[in-house]
Amino acid sequence: MAPGISHEAADGHARSTSRPGSSHEAAHDHAPSASRPGGPPCVAEELPDGLVVADAEGRIVRFNAQAARVTGVPRDRAVGARLEDALPLEDLKGNRWWPLTDPYGGLATRTGQPERNLLLPGGREVLVAARYVRDVPLGPVRRVVVTLRGTEARRRTERSNAELIATVAHELRSPLTSVQGFTHTLLTKWERFTDDQKRLILETVDADAKRVTRLIAELLDISRIDAGRLEVRRQPVDVAAAVGRHVHGLTARGLPPDRFFVRVGRPLPDLWADPDKIDQILGNLLENAVRHGAGTVTIEVAPTGMPDGEKGTAVTVSDEGPGIPEESMGRVFTRFWRGSTRGGTGLGLYIVKGLVEAHGGSITVGRAPSGGARFRFTLPVGAPAYVTQGI
Repeated sequence: MAPGISHEAADGHARSTSRPGSSHEAAHDHAPSASRPGGPPCVAEELPDGLVVADAEGRIVRFNAQAARVTGVPRDRAVGARLEDALPLEDLKGNRWWPLTDPYGGLATRTGQPERNLLLPGGREVLVAARYVRDVPLGPVRRVVVTLRGTEARRRTERSNAELIATVAHELRSPLTSVQGFTHTLLTKWERFTDDQKRLILETVDADAKRVTRLIAELLDISRIDAGRLEVRRQPVDVAAAVGRHVHGLTARGLPPDRFFVRVGRPLPDLWADPDKIDQILGNLLENAVRHGAGTVTIEVAPTGMPDGEKGTAVTVSDEGPGIPEESMGRVFTRFWRGSTRGGTGLGLYIVKGLVEAHGGSITVGRAPSGGARFRFTLPVGAPAYVTQGI
C-alpha cells in the first residue's frame, strides 16, 4: 500500500456510490486521503509516487497525476478501466503481469507483490508494487492498491556501479601490466641483469602488487560501506603514534621532513578503535594533502568533546595549497570526486567518511588559515563497558 494512504481513506472509495469517472470521483482525487493527529492531511496528488487504486471488481477508482506521468496513460482513460487494460504490464520475460499474479484470485493469504521492474507497451520501464486489501483475513480482495515509480533513480545507481567497475578496472590495468611485464622479463632474461637491476625490478613489482592489493581493499570497503556491513574491531589505539608512523613512511619515500608539522595536544583520552581502519583514514588524508595540496602539511591531534558529552579525539590535516572551491565542498565525500587532475580513483575520501562514521565519529572539510584544504575528523573514545566501569 502506498505510504500515507490509510485503510479508511481507501474504504471510502470502495463504498462510494458514484460511478467511476464521475465528477464526484474526480473530486476525490483532490480530497484528503489520510491524516495524522496534529498533522496536515495527505492527498493523493501530493504523493511522490504514482498511486492507482482498483475496486473489488478490478476497475480503477483512483489514478493520481504522478501515475499518469510515470506511465504516460491519461487519467481520464485510466479511471473506470480494468487494471489489466489501463496498465497492460509485462515482466522482463514477456509474461502478462496481471494474469500471472491474479490479485483477485489465488491464495487468500497473499497480501501483495513486492516492488519489481515491469514493462508497459513500447518498452517503458516502471517499478511496481501492489497491496491487496481485505475486509477480514483470508476474505476476498476488495481493493488493490498499486504504487508506480520511474526507473531513473535505479538507472543512476546502475550507472554509478558501472562507473565504479570501470574506474577500478582502469586503475588495476596499469600495475598488473607492469607486474606481468617485469616478471616475464626477469624469467626470460635473468642472466642479463645485474643484482642491482634485479633488485630495482623486484621493488617495482612489489610496489605495483601492493597497489593492486590496496585497490581491491578499497573496492571491498565500498561494498561493505554501501551495504552497512563494515565491521569495526576496537582495541586501544595511539593516534599520535599512528600519525608519526605515516609521516615517517612518507619521508622515507623521499618527501622532505620539513614538509610536515605535527602538533599533539595532551593529555589525549584512551581511544578504542580499529587500528587498521585508523591507518587507512590517516593514509588517505595525508596522501590527499601531499598529492593535491602544497607547502607544509600540518597534522594536529587533540582531545575534544563529542555531541553526546563523551570524550573524543580530533585529528586535523591541513595544507597550504589552493584549497577546495566553496561550491565543491558538499561533494568532497561523494564517489569519484577529484579535486584535481593528478590521478587517483576519486574513492579515497568516500571511504574515509564511511570508516569514520563506522566508528561513530564525523568528518568535515573546510578552508585552512593558509587557504589550503582542511580536513577534521573526530572519534569517540569507544571504550568497552568493562573499561568505562573500571573493571
